[in-house]
Amino acid sequence: MGLEKAKSLLIVKDNKTFLDLIAEQIKYTRKNFDSNVRFVLMNSFSTSDDTKEHLAKSHKDLINEEDVELLQNKSPKVDAKTLEPATWQQDPDLEWCPPGHGDIYSSLLGSGMLDRLIKSGIKYLFVSNSDNLGATLDLDLLAYFASSKKGFVCEVAERTAADKKGGHLAKRKSDGRLVLRESAMCPDEDKGDFENISKHKFFNTNNLWVNLPSLKATLDANKGVLQLPLIKNKKTINPRDSDTPAVFQLETAMGSAIECFDDAGAVVVPRDRFAPVKTCNDLFALRSDVYEVTKESTVVLAVPSCPMVKLDDKYYKLVDKMEGLTEAPPSLIHAKSLTVKGPVKFVKGVVIKGDVTFENDTKETISLEKKTYENTTEKLGQGKQQQQSAPAGAQAAYA
Repeated sequence: MGLEKAKSLLIVKDNKTFLDLIAEQIKYTRKNFDSNVRFVLMNSFSTSDDTKEHLAKSHKDLINEEDVELLQNKSPKVDAKTLEPATWQQDPDLEWCPPGHGDIYSSLLGSGMLDRLIKSGIKYLFVSNSDNLGATLDLDLLAYFASSKKGFVCEVAERTAADKKGGHLAKRKSDGRLVLRESAMCPDEDKGDFENISKHKFFNTNNLWVNLPSLKATLDANKGVLQLPLIKNKKTINPRDSDTPAVFQLETAMGSAIECFDDAGAVVVPRDRFAPVKTCNDLFALRSDVYEVTKESTVVLAVPSCPMVKLDDKYYKLVDKMEGLTEAPPSLIHAKSLTVKGPVKFVKGVVIKGDVTFENDTKETISLEKKTYENTTEKLGQGKQQQQSAPAGAQAAYA
């Protein structure tokens, strides 16, 4: 998505960011359940200043709380050709990257926060991605986790054909432990089985429940390190410029810790516990009237299912580019699908119904008319070209 700031600071709904909604959920839980549930943000070196500045402006009561931030470590990007630490004189900060969210465990230990949380009486930790709007603090799941006496539980959901390339839960033959397998960890010869949703039925939602004393004991037994599988992600050193040199970012996934606990488990949850925003297609739909904010500051679908949104990556892949082409999100509450090819600008008052495609075969941005589009394919580029090539007299006659 080409972000230059923390993803949690993207506007979601009603001029509120992901971070605003999470903070409001925490406050709602505290007030309505008379519980001093703790609020901790895991930041990287590139998101720390942004998020703390936002909290200081919008949630002053939270920013001054103890241990509100857990700061990740950082690791060097690796030159894909030489396998040495990458260098980039134009912006040396781009030579570094966060080591993935699997770094949470070593960061908790190394910062001393794990010991402080345990000492203050905190026993259970719920962890989720900030962009997963379905990942709320569910008290029924908390009760299940507490009664299970397990050290680690991962929320999983049933895989569909759309999930076949994503990571899934499996059982290791050598010791019977549950493991998380990501596509980057899978050899080519096993791709067929990896994508077999009948064989591997469940995927990791990245909503995790951790027993802190058990985590401490597991870390102590392994000399302070959880042996998590390493993931090699190929990127460009400047993620916003595909022409810059290729690098590897070495990361670990926090869900992989399921294999490190003797008593780990998984719980199958409804699909609505997994609603991540990974692309501008997701964000575009989220900002429409298909979703609404509840009194608990959760975001839920206003219709049975979200329409399929496919925006042209050439013009909408980056958030700032998408926002430049969206004066206001269209109404999608009666839509089945929306496909956009070429640079098309959405203005206030556009309504989409059924299956709609907009095609602009020119490089010039064309703004939509303020009206309802229903079960149609609009060839905007062709129409504009025809209008531009028409005689002046004919244009005047139609004016």
